[in-house]
Amino acid sequence: MNILVLSWRDIKNPRSGGAEILTHEIAKRWTRIGHKVTLFSSFFPNSEREEVVDGVKFIREGHPDARFLFSSVHFLAYKFYKKNPGKFDVVIDEVHGLPFFTPWYVKEKKVVLICEVAGDLWVKMFGPFFGLLGRLIEHFYLRFVYKNIPYLTISSSTQEELLKEGVERKNITVLPMGLTVPKEIKKTEKEKNPTLIFVGRLSKSKGIEDAIEALSQALKTYVSIKLWIVGGGDKDYIKFLQKKAKTLNVLDRITFWGYVPQEKKFELMGKAHVLLAPSLKEGWGLIVPEAGLVGTPAIGYNVPGLREVIRNHKTGYLTPSNNSSELAKSIDKTLKNEFEYKKLSSAAKKLSMSYNWDNTADTALEVIKGNL
Repeated sequence: MNILVLSWRDIKNPRSGGAEILTHEIAKRWTRIGHKVTLFSSFFPNSEREEVVDGVKFIREGHPDARFLFSSVHFLAYKFYKKNPGKFDVVIDEVHGLPFFTPWYVKEKKVVLICEVAGDLWVKMFGPFFGLLGRLIEHFYLRFVYKNIPYLTISSSTQEELLKEGVERKNITVLPMGLTVPKEIKKTEKEKNPTLIFVGRLSKSKGIEDAIEALSQALKTYVSIKLWIVGGGDKDYIKFLQKKAKTLNVLDRITFWGYVPQEKKFELMGKAHVLLAPSLKEGWGLIVPEAGLVGTPAIGYNVPGLREVIRNHKTGYLTPSNNSSELAKSIDKTLKNEFEYKKLSSAAKKLSMSYNWDNTADTALEVIKGNL
């Protein structure tokens, strides 16, 4: 098969996340068994317009934000498809807030890949006007534009949200998830002082502000505690976070690592004691089993996605309420008992080792073949 994947970002984008890892891991496995995969995504500073990565052909054009209209990756994906009539057997339309609206112009078979339904995040991220507009558009395309299109998603939580949006259960397949692990993970000792780590895109929806507030509260009990923030984001938002940390008098307890390679990410997670995952919503929460693989339990908010990867009181903790105070209480609960901590660490590692991308790629391919 000749497969076209439309996505707002690709694995090499500094702002890529779990969704991009998922897409790349299944795509490269398809190429290994003889399929051709082209991934059309947005351009980013210093990126190649075209290149081949792990057998997958990357083409980059446009801005990831659809508000750039005719310069957006969404519009330019449409133009790219129109220039290549009859070339592809199936098109995978990857949704991140907004889809590529392929049912309106793609003649071949289509499959939707959606990690999460944005829902209320629209208003929280973009305010009452644009947020409500985005929410209405999301409701419209899920219920009407993609009515009879097969859906691939990554958690039962997202499946339930899709059902509430009017998608029929028979059209939804929940993919088993996997982990991307460096060939060699450095064996590291935990830091001498209690160390929290946040890994992910720095945006309001990821709850990084709550993580900083929780650090401020935890500092009252653990005077040597520190927080590592790993991941990139908008420069203005990072400045805002630094200002907030300074106001709370914890800036000297925080290290902003920025974007780091996979090997470094796993090294830092292995040295840290606790992963903080205070997201408002996740499709699945890939970073949780990644941290678990190196023996670092997670504390997360009890939200869709995270509640599926954090086994409460077994591999980590889900907060009773989603706020910084409860996050701080869970930090204390995790750190204060060494015996219980070791149990959490061991269980998190065991669970993480059960995930495999081969199963993900095989299941997704079965859905595609079944709809040709």
